[in-house]
Amino acid sequence: MSENVNTANTAKSILDVESLNVTFSTDGGDVHAVKDVSLSVTPGEVLAIVGESGSGKTVTARSILGLLPETAQRSGAIVLSGQDVLSVSAEALRHMRGSDVSMVFQEPSTALNPVFTVGWQIAEGLRAHDRKASKAELKAKVVAAMKQVGIPDAENRFDYYPHQFSGGQKQRIVIAMALALGAKLIVADEPTTALDVTVQAEILDLLRDLRDETGTAIVLITHNMGVVADLADRVAVMYRGDLIEVSSVEQLFSDPQEQYTRDLLGAVPRLGSTVAGSRKEAAASAVATEVERQRFGASSGGTGSTPAGETPSGAESRDERESIVVARNLDIVYPGGIGRPDFQAVTSVSFDIRAGEVYGLVGESGSGKTTIGRAIAGLTRASGGSLSVLGHEMVGFKERAFSPVRRRIGFVFQDPAASFNPHLTIGECIAEPFAIHRRDMSSRDRSHRVLELLDSVQLPSVYAARYPHELSGGQRQRASLARGLALDPELLIADEPTSALDVSVQAKVLELFVELQNRFDFAALFISHDLAVVDMLSDRIGVLFHGELLEEGTGEQVLGSPSNDYTKRLIASLPVPDPAEQAQRRELARSLRTSAG
Repeated sequence: MSENVNTANTAKSILDVESLNVTFSTDGGDVHAVKDVSLSVTPGEVLAIVGESGSGKTVTARSILGLLPETAQRSGAIVLSGQDVLSVSAEALRHMRGSDVSMVFQEPSTALNPVFTVGWQIAEGLRAHDRKASKAELKAKVVAAMKQVGIPDAENRFDYYPHQFSGGQKQRIVIAMALALGAKLIVADEPTTALDVTVQAEILDLLRDLRDETGTAIVLITHNMGVVADLADRVAVMYRGDLIEVSSVEQLFSDPQEQYTRDLLGAVPRLGSTVAGSRKEAAASAVATEVERQRFGASSGGTGSTPAGETPSGAESRDERESIVVARNLDIVYPGGIGRPDFQAVTSVSFDIRAGEVYGLVGESGSGKTTIGRAIAGLTRASGGSLSVLGHEMVGFKERAFSPVRRRIGFVFQDPAASFNPHLTIGECIAEPFAIHRRDMSSRDRSHRVLELLDSVQLPSVYAARYPHELSGGQRQRASLARGLALDPELLIADEPTSALDVSVQAKVLELFVELQNRFDFAALFISHDLAVVDMLSDRIGVLFHGELLEEGTGEQVLGSPSNDYTKRLIASLPVPDPAEQAQRRELARSLRTSAG
């Protein structure tokens, strides 16, 4: 452990965690999730707790509010505003929640109840602490909290439902709930994980301003080291339940004491860390491509069936290959309901994806990225222009005619936990494409193929018999890759496949993606709001904004020398794991947002 772990703060602490231990009783025995953790937070301070999934950071955070299940056995002390959370009564703990400490949960869509207005939900905590307050008094306080977090037209939007807000606005609503009672400490659990970089920058600015204006202390749980560099004053690093290092944010990034911390920082993708060039070299020299293709099932009809004696397709420059996806003036419109106008999701977009190429598509939520991906896969109807996919026109396509083409397209969804059937084993989930497109396969061949696929994504064969909930996030994403590649596709559509992963797990999944793309040379549409990840993987990048393609080119052209102001704003909003550089980027991002209105 780093020698500065127990360094005392000179200011009086608002929170002191002393020798905290948390153990969960499970059918497989006791799990020691948090081991003898001690830390403190002072008023107006931001303490970031970082580490991989399973490190104990969220268990530690939820312990502060007494939100652990009954199966949790706790010892030690958590002193908040002079009271020990672990020993006070349930009634006293309810009073502490909201007034002394509040929590911002990771996913606002699940934290907010869809059947109640946001005003009612923010007021719920106020009612619990002051049952004599009138409706007018409650509304005034709620509207004030909504204005404090930057919700426009708060008086009217008080009566809006959660689905009527964007993702960033819903996160602001959740923060307003945490602020409504004037909590002295906010515990924020991954508050920006699913947000675009520009919205993320706004939320971080909001938290920073609240800290500066009100003196609110913040415990920030995150796996994004750029966010840590942007917001934190001190950082606590956890690994398998142990607190291994605590230091100032400047020292952590300039001189980390522990190898695990150095590994975490080393796994963070940076703009300019492109591997597209090395992928091309690997593809050009991949003489063994045909052998690997046959092992992976070339008979399924993909591009892997290179005739014997011919040069593998990887030897051909990607720039010279034919385009397998061609969009020209593509329009996609979602029909409106009764009394609602149609919504133009994509407007006159033109681009192409060449065989064996990774094409990155970036932009904010609502820019049309996923809509385009779904249209290519035949899951959303193209409305106008032209969209040719593997030689098949998608505007006005017939489902029956497109079915043979769909088997040549793989899809990796953002959240494999939601895309996998929880009642099927991982092996059965991976085998689903065979049941639809390869009904001639015997049960024995299907099982053998599943094991091959698991091996290709570096998962042991025993995982075939496990259920999705028994796998970690990174393991589920690997299994999702295996299912996407089951039919040896010529085109793989990957929609935000790493957005919810820890940096170290993300690095492993991205490394696997590169390895598989080198080996099997499939084309890919890689959709993401993480510019550094897209830069690392892509041959070319397209930038979408409100359904329009603003610019396109190589990573060096688009992200190195952007021509569009929106792209410049995206790049400036991307947090980097360097506190000094991040401070400069923050000011640049603010000035660009201001100039954009």
